[in-house]
Amino acid sequence: MTTTEHQDTAEDAAYRAKARAWLAANAAEYRSPGAFTDATRAAHSKAYTRKKWDAGYSGIHVPESEGGAGGTKRQAEIFAEEESGYQVPPTTAHHLAMTAYQHYGTPEQKARWGKIMWSGAGAWTQLFSEPSAGSDLAALRTKAVKDGDKYIVNGQKIWSTYAHDADYGFIIVRTDYKAVKHKGLSFFFINMRQPGITVRPIAQMTGDSDFNEVFFEDAILEEKDRIGAEGQGWAVAMTVLGAERTGAGTAGARSGDNPVSTANLLRAARNARRDDGVALDSAAVRAQLARFYVDEQGVKNFGVRMAAQMAAGAPPPASMPVMKLTSATRNQLAFAFLQDMEESGGIVQKPDKTEDKYFGYLYSPIWRIAGGADQVLRNQLSERALGMPADIRPDKDVPFDQVPFSAPKA
Repeated sequence: MTTTEHQDTAEDAAYRAKARAWLAANAAEYRSPGAFTDATRAAHSKAYTRKKWDAGYSGIHVPESEGGAGGTKRQAEIFAEEESGYQVPPTTAHHLAMTAYQHYGTPEQKARWGKIMWSGAGAWTQLFSEPSAGSDLAALRTKAVKDGDKYIVNGQKIWSTYAHDADYGFIIVRTDYKAVKHKGLSFFFINMRQPGITVRPIAQMTGDSDFNEVFFEDAILEEKDRIGAEGQGWAVAMTVLGAERTGAGTAGARSGDNPVSTANLLRAARNARRDDGVALDSAAVRAQLARFYVDEQGVKNFGVRMAAQMAAGAPPPASMPVMKLTSATRNQLAFAFLQDMEESGGIVQKPDKTEDKYFGYLYSPIWRIAGGADQVLRNQLSERALGMPADIRPDKDVPFDQVPFSAPKA
């Protein structure tokens, strides 16, 4: 089989045939959407990931010492190509958590957490934002006090995706209230099934409750599960957010076939009837499709170039937020355009997840916030990429316990 970049060797072809046969025998229920719901997503994810791990298809190119199969990247690509024909549940190997331990974890942590993720042992959630620390994440107040080989954590997180299903989480907390704002933070993996953690789902306009509030009352963080040194949490978090921002905004809907890819928008324009023809006959429609295509290709090519630079050892570029800003904005505008072009009042209809265009229209604003709001990313671009003067930050070098409204109540 030929892909955009590779021609299968004989060895590749044999691996592809084996993977295809395994999927036909083990993933038949995921041939079409609807095999699982939000309520059963986590259970399906863990069970399917375990089946893949037992067969050597989970973490294919990850070393065996880190819970993977010890194969090659080409084998991972081949399996992904074959699996793309199925509507499978998401993997339990949370790519943002992996980013943290791959960059900052010890060999022991990589072995332990890699096996947990790749074997399907637990679902994950991210615990970053707080009611008073969203765009300004470094203002977080959730506090962890060291007690022997443990930390006692108290505080609150919000907008934690799938926390209601999570077995594990990765969390950034304040371990030193006397250090300046960005310096007193530490990063941990946490057991979400322990006492002292309360999760409350948040109702969304889609009808779902993917997001949650999470409350910590004397919950436990293990010192062995701290990723990086104490006080290094901001650096770990920025590495994680960098990985998140390269992907946030590119998912048009929770379907392998994105309704707002340019190809699908073009197909919809050909099928949208008008009194005097179809929507594609309109010059205004064609001009908008061209703009969407330019943005789509720009994000794609930027990503390819960035990946090549980083593979050669370069750090993530200061211009990286361009990717998320462009794709997230395009995503929301394209769903609105699809509604207008088809003259369908999706917003007044009950969202039906089998109709991704309606559900995606209501869901699309999230990508303008997830991984960093538009305004935050524009600030980063202006300061770090363009060298413009930074915002005035009166709390920059002030110990956190002396910053007004930052210290916890006694």
